[in-house]
Amino acid sequence: MQDILIGIDVGTSACKVAAFHPDGRVVAQETRPYEVSYAPGGVVEQDPNEWWKAIADALKAVVQRSGLDASRVRGIGVDGQSWSAIPVDADGQVLARTPIWMDSRSTVEVEEAKRALGESRLFAPGQNSLEPQYTTQKLLWFRKHQPDLYKRARYFLQSNSFIVHRLTGVFSMDRSQGYGVHYFDTRTGGWDEALCRDLGLRLDHQAPLFDPHDVVGTLTSEVAAQVGLKAGVPVVAGGLDAACGTLGAGVTQPGQVQEQGGQSGGMSICVDRPDGHPKLIFGRHVVPGSWLLQGGTVGGGGSLRWFKKEFCPPETPFETLSQEAGSVPVGSEGLIFLPYLAGERSPLWDREAQGVFFGLSYSKTRAHLARAVMEGCAFALEHNLRTAAEAGAPVGELLAMGGSANSLVWTQIKADVTGKRIRVPASDTASTLGAALLAGVGTGLWPDFTKAAADTISIVRTHEPQAQNHRRYQQLYPIYREIYENLKDTMKKTALWAQEGANS
Repeated sequence: MQDILIGIDVGTSACKVAAFHPDGRVVAQETRPYEVSYAPGGVVEQDPNEWWKAIADALKAVVQRSGLDASRVRGIGVDGQSWSAIPVDADGQVLARTPIWMDSRSTVEVEEAKRALGESRLFAPGQNSLEPQYTTQKLLWFRKHQPDLYKRARYFLQSNSFIVHRLTGVFSMDRSQGYGVHYFDTRTGGWDEALCRDLGLRLDHQAPLFDPHDVVGTLTSEVAAQVGLKAGVPVVAGGLDAACGTLGAGVTQPGQVQEQGGQSGGMSICVDRPDGHPKLIFGRHVVPGSWLLQGGTVGGGGSLRWFKKEFCPPETPFETLSQEAGSVPVGSEGLIFLPYLAGERSPLWDREAQGVFFGLSYSKTRAHLARAVMEGCAFALEHNLRTAAEAGAPVGELLAMGGSANSLVWTQIKADVTGKRIRVPASDTASTLGAALLAGVGTGLWPDFTKAAADTISIVRTHEPQAQNHRRYQQLYPIYREIYENLKDTMKKTALWAQEGANS
């Protein structure tokens, strides 16, 4: 009988649990949604206990509905959203809701740190600029605004390490998630203790470091009984969702590129040198000896999900929107969408950037708006790819992952905007597959990640850029950029006005 690997994905809007055969075929998968809490001032939070409740329920459902033989489960891997700061006590109990990757409340703390230490000093160890969304600033915020909680906390965990603790009782911090903490050295995979001290933060707030495929513990008897598995199943440290998705899309070698279209959007370029770029995101790949130069945007599948929720009947399927968008000409007849619905991350790093539909008229339909949303997210991807090119990072064809890859129209738009061939792997579970591959390598099912990817990942379709469409989009891209540049000061004014209204 074949071994089974389980991958768990702690997403932003939902968790996903999937069981895989060693050839990459899905045995069963389950998804469970949970809430994201938004508040004025850039506050975006979640309750990690809700993550665990949803994951435990989904894991139990995968076991029960598939008739899975629990004795066949070889290992479990967990991937998770980035830049959490989950304060827990010595027993792993959550002390407060966690600010997630979209949270940008710590603008003041960022500026204080930059003035005190200088941007080059802050950039050097991790190769990431100090921005409000990273974990570092969340730690600074907790220290300043909730000092009692900061003192009581034993650790500040990442999303996957929190779930790993719930599964095993072991605290961990994997090296692919380390990049969110600016005193983590992405080159060596260790801590820069001097920078931690100069920031006034505590190194003992970070759990012990592991490589993503390291087995950190085994499934406890309590959890095993709860979900229907056997105690003692090995659990690896896991990693960043984007890095696991990059692996699950087949990116294991320098020069390969993953394109992401889940809740957020962006890309990850596999490189063999630890050199970052001030406007991009840099971290260690879950594949040893490799790093990822990343562009992360807030505009991805979440933008279309927002549009569907607010402007379409509840029963409208995404495929209907995709078909409608396909009926509209390239460029949506002059309608342009800026997908900055929660500020923007790379390469703008502007928490006050706002979403915009530009070019509305009586002739525009729902189909125009849907296509403009897709094109705006594709332009955000192009912005990051161009920034990566400035850094000298090689960009070849793209390997697509995330829900947007299921749309033939949206994937073709991205190919036409970027001028890059896009290949789509067989499974739309790239992140959970990547997490499962970590467990497979960690438990010795495969000798390395190249072999693991070769055995499990196949391509189902390829999108070639259409030359005429690419030329049209290249003419429109500067206008897309110009709209933001002309409106960014106005955006700051309206953000200030809205904040004053919320506080009055």
